Amino acid sequence: MSEEFKDQGGAASMSPSPLKRWLASKVISHINRPGGLEKRRAKLEATRQKQQRAHVVEYFHQLDDGYSHLAAQMLKPLLASYDIELVCHLVVGPQGDNSVEPELLLQLSRVDAHLVAPHYGLQFPQHPEPANPEAVALASAILAKQDSQTFIEIADQVGSALWRDDLAALQTLAEQFGQATELETQEKITQGTELRTKLKHYSGAMFYYEGEWYWGVDRLYHLEGRLRDLHAGRKPNTKLLAPRPAITTNGAKDNGSLTFEVYASLRSPYTAMIFDRAVQFAHEAGVKLVVRPVLPMVMRGVPATREKGMYIFADTTREAKALGINYGNFYDPIGEPVQRAYSLYPWACEQGKGTELLSAFLSSAFAEGVNTNKDTGLKHVVEKAGLDWQQAKGIVGTPGWEEALEENRLAMYGFGSWGVPSFRLLDADGKEALALWGQDRLWLFGREIERLLTNNV
Repeated sequence: MSEEFKDQGGAASMSPSPLKRWLASKVISHINRPGGLEKRRAKLEATRQKQQRAHVVEYFHQLDDGYSHLAAQMLKPLLASYDIELVCHLVVGPQGDNSVEPELLLQLSRVDAHLVAPHYGLQFPQHPEPANPEAVALASAILAKQDSQTFIEIADQVGSALWRDDLAALQTLAEQFGQATELETQEKITQGTELRTKLKHYSGAMFYYEGEWYWGVDRLYHLEGRLRDLHAGRKPNTKLLAPRPAITTNGAKDNGSLTFEVYASLRSPYTAMIFDRAVQFAHEAGVKLVVRPVLPMVMRGVPATREKGMYIFADTTREAKALGINYGNFYDPIGEPVQRAYSLYPWACEQGKGTELLSAFLSSAFAEGVNTNKDTGLKHVVEKAGLDWQQAKGIVGTPGWEEALEENRLAMYGFGSWGVPSFRLLDADGKEALALWGQDRLWLFGREIERLLTNNV
């Protein structure tokens, strides 16, 4: 999914010092440099072989999280397809500064899981309300009693009963497979959560293998690709269980009757990697594109952690590579650079170049390593967008752009999202057809556009 991250110093900052910004940018860019991932993987694999260890995949399951139920349905197929040892843990959801809008996150997980599940051959029922606490407690006790082998065997059954609100089915499973005491259950959850923290992550529905994290069904194709490269498939030419869906409308094209809104931030790695592709997608689909920028989370006072920041940049680097997107040479634009760029946005829109300005800024900061805090960097952005720097110099720093960005933020919260990039599709009557958060949901909008246009034929 998508989230902002803070400078490497720890506390959220409106404008970290130039030295701190430079150092953080250099560290992140170096870690995620081209070829760096492959070298780290090769080194880890050499160590694994030297120690004669099996391919051990750790899975971290959060019972009240919709994404975890989708992941649980992949455990048996994953073990059947790959020569791995799969170790399962129970965890709580994100805690402390890693927890942003926890209730909205769980709500999104239920809505999103229901929409995504059929496209992966999985199931998740409509469940607008949070999971029944009594059912969660019983489901937790059942899974806490299991070793990894039986956890894998029954996790999908337990989750299915949980999300059907079927306490009787859960009780039957408890009688068949046993259940831990409340104290034992809490100890298991604490152990799993502490291990996840030790391995430097914070979320549920996560797979961990040899130094890398993979989020749920949506990132399983990265893990599968890595295992296939290591010849860990149980059969030759093992097919992916969860290939990333293509971003397409399968030839369906609108005539501008549908509206596609893109909520973007100038300091979001996920926005940076997908923004141009989202704009291209809108043009290919023939929908009306409306770009609605918002202020970055950190600049709205939302904390984030180093763990989250490092995972996000590693994840966006993998995602960008999979999509063939230029990305990764990073110079942190937090604070004044973002404000300066946004001050030019109303003027750029008047010139018909608002989208181009945002695109130029994001690619400069996240793909070219341009220091957008300097006039030379901002000049590069402005001219890359096809705008006149001499005019722009007299406008930089002009107030008045803040209100529109706040209106966009409120609109985003209105459909249950709080992070970027978020997308919303409006039908021909201006009614919301689909609204979701995440660069990895662009393909789902393609499916929805195809459905709407097919139904209107």
